[in-house]
Amino acid sequence: MTQAYHADSSDLAEKEVLTWEQFGTASRELAQKIADSDFAPEIIIAIARGGLLPAGSLSYALGLKLSDAINVEFYTDVHETLPDPVLLAPMLDTESIAGKRLLVVDDVADSGRTLALVLDLLRETGADARSAVLYAKSASVIAPDFAWRRTDRWIVFPWSAEPPVTPSA
Repeated sequence: MTQAYHADSSDLAEKEVLTWEQFGTASRELAQKIADSDFAPEIIIAIARGGLLPAGSLSYALGLKLSDAINVEFYTDVHETLPDPVLLAPMLDTESIAGKRLLVVDDVADSGRTLALVLDLLRETGADARSAVLYAKSASVIAPDFAWRRTDRWIVFPWSAEPPVTPSA
């Protein structure tokens, strides 16, 4: 089993903190950008773990019931990554989504390498895969199709702001 690391950013002066309330606003505003575009996704694909909550929120906001997830590991701590993003089991059933209009959702396009890996994989199936993130950074190797905000600061998301819970003593 892969260890889930807590990203403690308490020592970072330059950070952006997203609250749960702001997340609700961000999700609706991002959904509106997608709805106003010429792209009508059939399926939402979350990049786990960071993209799970944004994808779920966009699924409801866009009225899309079909969703799935792909597991990718890259960040291991604040500013610490593996050499390359790695796909983890269980694997996404790419045959069932071949040729579909897919909205790939993640929390942030930081380096953009995870998003690029997933988009390339899905586009190889003939899918029209577009991307949506809450935050896009200027260092990203790809420009997401839809982004709520742009920043170059470290982002503290409400779902990862606290360390994992442990059994009570």
